[in-house]
Amino acid sequence: MTQEIEMKEAHAPSNSVSSPSAASTLQHLKEIASLIETGAYAKEVRRIVRAVRLTIALRRKLKAATLLAFLSFSLPPGSETLSKLSTYLPKDEHEMEVETASAASHGPSKHSIPDVEMYCYLLVLIFLIDQKRYDEAKACSSASIARLKNLNRRTVDVLASRLYFYYSYSHELTNSLAEIRGNLLTLHRMATLRHDELGQETLLNLLLRNYLHYNLYDQAEKLRSKAPRFEAHSNQQFCRYLFYLGKIRTIQLEYTDAKESLLQAARKAPFAARGFRIQCNKWAIIVRLLLGEIPERTVFMQKGMKKALIPYFELTNAVRIGDLELFRAVAEKFSSTFSSDRTNNLIVRLRHNVIRTGLRNISIAYSRISLSDVAKKLRLDSNNPVADAESIVAKAIRDGAIDATLDHSNGWMLSKETGDIYATNEPQVAFHSRIAFCLNMHNEAVKALRFPPSSNKEESAEKRRERQQQEQELAKHIAEEDDDDF
Repeated sequence: MTQEIEMKEAHAPSNSVSSPSAASTLQHLKEIASLIETGAYAKEVRRIVRAVRLTIALRRKLKAATLLAFLSFSLPPGSETLSKLSTYLPKDEHEMEVETASAASHGPSKHSIPDVEMYCYLLVLIFLIDQKRYDEAKACSSASIARLKNLNRRTVDVLASRLYFYYSYSHELTNSLAEIRGNLLTLHRMATLRHDELGQETLLNLLLRNYLHYNLYDQAEKLRSKAPRFEAHSNQQFCRYLFYLGKIRTIQLEYTDAKESLLQAARKAPFAARGFRIQCNKWAIIVRLLLGEIPERTVFMQKGMKKALIPYFELTNAVRIGDLELFRAVAEKFSSTFSSDRTNNLIVRLRHNVIRTGLRNISIAYSRISLSDVAKKLRLDSNNPVADAESIVAKAIRDGAIDATLDHSNGWMLSKETGDIYATNEPQVAFHSRIAFCLNMHNEAVKALRFPPSSNKEESAEKRRERQQQEQELAKHIAEEDDDDF
């Protein structure tokens, strides 16, 4: 059946509702609306979630005429919502005739519940964004949010979360994110009071994105730390939250926590979200370099990411070698890429790591070397490179980056013999970090498990008889209800 529909769509004209493609799309939309109505009356949110997923699958097939016919079918004639949404959909005389005929043949719904009304807003908003009519999408999203404020139904929460997202996205596309920050805060407070947890996590992420878009990291951290805690309901929203948290931690110099958040976001993200996983890996690579780690080569060879991660691969190579000149060349070569990724400030911080890596290589290669030669090998471009080299060496010795001494009178750096690394605590620390990572993953897996109640507890014979009797009565009651429904 699916193949037949796809074959018909391939040969059908694109601007007519009467074509098989448009007719099948319209029929699918009506089925989705029926699913939403059933979920709303039965108060089953999972049906609304399924309806949203089916809509995403139909996204590329949406046409203006099809949407007009669906609006005429779903919304009461003469309603304010119908007249408002119809203004966003262009139509010619032929489409008006087809739309009228289609609506007359099927007949409009006599009563439109708020869930279907908000679904109509969502459909039109998606269509406008796909058509790149961003100003009209911005106006439509604002109208939908104004309508949502008057609704307090838990079955609308799923549709509301999608409308919140496109509301922010349409303003981001028109470079007006700052205008809606106060409105987003109001919506977040409203979702908290209504115990709308899905709306809370969606709006929290939108607010964090809003703050980070304007580099307001302090405000983002204050909001995140004071926002109410709840269990995540959407894996996608949880991944976004981890990504924003990782960016905040990176800017605040908390590299260890940032690395954990970014790697977890990349690991939990859906495989189809390639752009999101690329961004997570870019920031994770920079954070690992700032921690003094060198990412494995396999990180840059992931499927679908190789081309996007080339600038960060060359940057990692420059840091690994400790060549300051090569580091400058890579930073200049890919400056536009780093600027678009907003990692320029972090790459400036890497300069110190490059110098320290080069100094470590020098201390291993030479037992004694003059500070002037150290400055030449590090390629320090300053008015007094010898003095700069001396201060850099002194700081590296104090921080424990190299095992050496300074001979100020002769202007030398004297390296000590390399000792046995297994006589130090470094292997133990590395082993402990790996064990902690595995234990953390095990604990998360255990928390995700679901166990039957009282599965491991022994029950008495009397309690067992009572439980069996209750189960029999429940089964009999369910059988009677099924007979009545049939």
